[in-house]
Amino acid sequence: MAPPAHPPPEHPPPEHPLPSPSPRAWRQVEAAPRAALEEGLTPADLQAVLLDIARRRAARMTPARLMRRWQEDRYVTPAAADPRQVSRVEARLWQLLPAEFAGIELSPVTPLGTCTAVAPGSQDRVISTVRGTEVVSDPTNVLALVAAARRRQQSQRKTSPVHLAACHTVLRAQPFDAPGLFQHFRLFALLTSARDSGSAATEAAMLVTHLRFWTAALADLIRGPRGIPGRRATVSYTVFGSPPLAERIADTVLPALEPLPPAITVSEDPDRQHGRGYYERGAIKIYVDGQEIGDGGFTDWTAQLTSDAKERCFTSCLSTERLAALTREDARDAGTPDAGRRLAPPAGGQRKTGQALGQPPAEA
Repeated sequence: MAPPAHPPPEHPPPEHPLPSPSPRAWRQVEAAPRAALEEGLTPADLQAVLLDIARRRAARMTPARLMRRWQEDRYVTPAAADPRQVSRVEARLWQLLPAEFAGIELSPVTPLGTCTAVAPGSQDRVISTVRGTEVVSDPTNVLALVAAARRRQQSQRKTSPVHLAACHTVLRAQPFDAPGLFQHFRLFALLTSARDSGSAATEAAMLVTHLRFWTAALADLIRGPRGIPGRRATVSYTVFGSPPLAERIADTVLPALEPLPPAITVSEDPDRQHGRGYYERGAIKIYVDGQEIGDGGFTDWTAQLTSDAKERCFTSCLSTERLAALTREDARDAGTPDAGRRLAPPAGGQRKTGQALGQPPAEA
């Protein structure tokens, strides 16, 4: 039998040592622990101190303690969703996505403060790391960083909107006590950033682009070959104190969406309060058979990140695990009254059917 093409070395290469905190850094910590950890240590010294602590704690871990931790830690519990069904849903969403959207494969981590630097909320609801990063808790916040960087590089912002898409597993830190809820779940997210052209015309164009995709994709997935007869989807919209946007929805957005696919409804939800102060101008929600699976709205994130008040941003996302549960083949005869309710509720605790979505963990 021929040897493997790349046999493993007889002796592994020496491990690159991690930086060790200097005696000066430890003296700062010993003299005034809180002041040193919050502000006194340089970023490099702080990281070295925290890594040293983590290394020492990991060295004391035993197999028995590791097994117990894996069974008890809600952050590492595997999700209950069937990855084969979820991947089929996600693959179909990518197939249906308009070519103008650039697909982005996000890193599992993003700079510390990605959510709280541009939106109201608490860092306590995000998983922060010792390396000055945080685990992605909302892909739309990270897409805003990508979009802002691309918009700043463009020479003709007025005519070149940026459309981005990502599908990502997010991890959120707030505790969820209800049975069947998980700290991590997958979101298919879109973001568009463009220059304001006045009279809410830019916002209307963003809504048309996103809603055309979501209505077509939902129709395909709930009514297509793998769909379940009788399923219905609704996209609701709410205007937050913006008469120009309300006018553009009436005279531009809704006519552009006609004719809607079968079993798809677009309707106003004037009483929505959730998301005010987080979203601005307006927001949407996505439902299948009355169960919320998606969310989105206008934000000022790219305006903040580009230091340009004329920048407009719209985000939307959908829980692929919940959508997969609502369209899975073995649910045809069962009715699946609770399908899709296996995700964590939102940070604010106001949703009735579990976590969907783009409303982030950093919500106040």
